[in-house]
Order: sequence, then C-alpha cells, then structure tokens
Amino acid sequence: MRHAASQTEAVASNGKTGLKAADIANRLRSEKEKRANDKKEVPVSPLQNRLQSVHTSVLAKALFRGILYQDKNIIAINKPYGVPLHNVDGIRNSIVECLPLLAKITDGMQAGSQLHLCHSLEKENTGVLILAKTEEAAEHVQTLIRSHNVERKYFFCLLITDSLVPAYLKHNPICFARAVTVGVPVPSEGVIDIPIIEKEVTGPQPHFKMGLSPLFKVSEEGDGVTRVRSHWQAQSAVTQYRVLDSTSGCSLVELQPVTGVKNQLRVHMALALTCTILGDHKYAHWNKLAPQLGLVQSKTRYLPLHLHSRRIILPGVKGHSDITVSCPLPKYFTNTLKRLQIPLPGKE
Repeated sequence: MRHAASQTEAVASNGKTGLKAADIANRLRSEKEKRANDKKEVPVSPLQNRLQSVHTSVLAKALFRGILYQDKNIIAINKPYGVPLHNVDGIRNSIVECLPLLAKITDGMQAGSQLHLCHSLEKENTGVLILAKTEEAAEHVQTLIRSHNVERKYFFCLLITDSLVPAYLKHNPICFARAVTVGVPVPSEGVIDIPIIEKEVTGPQPHFKMGLSPLFKVSEEGDGVTRVRSHWQAQSAVTQYRVLDSTSGCSLVELQPVTGVKNQLRVHMALALTCTILGDHKYAHWNKLAPQLGLVQSKTRYLPLHLHSRRIILPGVKGHSDITVSCPLPKYFTNTLKRLQIPLPGKE
C-alpha cells in the first residue's frame, strides 16, 4: 500500500510539475494563436463598411422605398446586397433589426405593428424577400415553400470552365432533363438532382462547408456508374436551370430551386456543373473569380456575388389569382452584363 501511495504521489507531483511548465506554456501558446487567428478577419468590402455606418432607421426607410408588393397579409421587399437577415459575425445592420421600424412605417406608424420573415436569403443574395404581417401568414407562406408550391427564379452570371460536367453526371440518368453533348458537354437546360451534405474542412482554420453527396459513382473502367448508399446526413437537393445567354466565357443563367438546402444554388453550380457563380468567394479559387472581367487580385476580393432572386410566384387561395413579384437587377449586376456584352433580360 505504501508503494502504491508513493506512485500516486509521484504521478500527482509530475502532473503538478507539468501543469506549471509544459501544460501552461502550451495553453498560453494556443491562446496566443487563437487571438492571432481571430484578428485574421475576412476582407470587408467598402460597401459593407458603409452599411455598418448607416443608422437602422435609414436602412429601414430604404427598404420601405424598395417595396415591390403589399397587401393585407404580406409585403415583398427588394433585399440589398450585403444585408444579412440576422445579426451575425459582428454585422450590426440586418433585416430583422429593421423589421420593427419597417412595420410601423408600412402601417402608418401604428403601435403593435409586426413583420415576420417567411423564407431565407443569404447575405450576399439580392432580390425578392417575402415578409408577413402576421405569424399565421408567415406560417402559410412557409408551408407553401416546404410543399414546393412556390415558384422561385434566380438570375446569376456563370463562369464557364474547361470541363462543364463531371463524369458521374454524364452517366447519371436523373440529373438532366435534357442535355446537349457537342465535344465538351454543355447542356443549356436541365435539372441537377444531387444531395448536399455539410462537411468539415480541416486546416489552420477548421470550418464547415457544404458539398455534394452523389448517389452514383463512376466505375473503375470509367464506362458506367454504380449506385452507392446515401449518407444519412445528406439532404435532398434539386435545382432546375436554363442558360439564357452567354458570351466571353460567361453565361446568364436562370435557376429555379425545387428544394431549399443551405448554399444549394452555389454548390450545384460550382461542384455539380463545375461552373462557379461570379463573385462566389466561398466555392471558387480567387484566380477563377472573374478572369473575363480583367480584374487584378486586389479587386476580386470585393467582387459581389451575382446571384439575384428575380421572381417569386405565390399560389392564390380561395379563388384569388396567383401573386407574382418580380425584382429588377441591381446596378452592379447590370453593369457586369454590359461589360461582358450579355444582353439584359427583358421584362417578364
């Protein structure tokens, strides 16, 4: 017993010594590295800096001037670029923060006015955003979206790479409704039906990122595909797309998401079709962000995402006709189309 007690005392003594020396040094070093990593912030565009300096009331009034549609149940606004739905990552101004004042402005400054978000729209996205005046109306719109009864169409500028369609997509019978294969496969219209999964990215700054989880893989001979078991964490994701026009290695594409998975449109374009959305800093390498625009590297970091919620159609209820809300393209989007010599889309 005395021998065992001596061993215990020795271990405790060693642990105490290690705590004062190596352990404390390692802990201080890790804390120092963490503080250094926290200082490595993502480059903030001049537009984002200006947004943070704007008072909430000014942003709310700007959203009010951008109202696209309004009735007794819902309001559709033109969401600006760089404005998140919620306060995240130290960004102060958000749509949710403006809702109380926006509700009062739209309702004649009456007390108790409320507005509720009906669906998601990423910070970098622009275009139609539906708000509801009551919780019941918000739940109704959300139910329509979940049941795929709401038609949503997006416009975006697409960068065309050397290889448009990966091998497992060429042979996947459920991925494309129609395909044109002349040399390098370039289908101008189709359906992408590939599940999406959130994966951990290791490195100096570990983080999570959405990626593909295909249900088919190419055979070892390369002449066919075999079905694989789906991952239990993968989410079903379906996107319809149609190329409207293209020139100078870029295309104007119309997207219609059937499902609503996080980053779905960006992931399907970048990873399924190997064609990145212009200005997508998350799913594209910096030297492939905008080679057609001739921008230097220091300028590409501020290139906005060219993904715009163009139109939303809500089905009518109780004999009423459908509600169609369209939103004009933002100025930076139209300037890019002119620079690439892509004709502006006509009015719908």
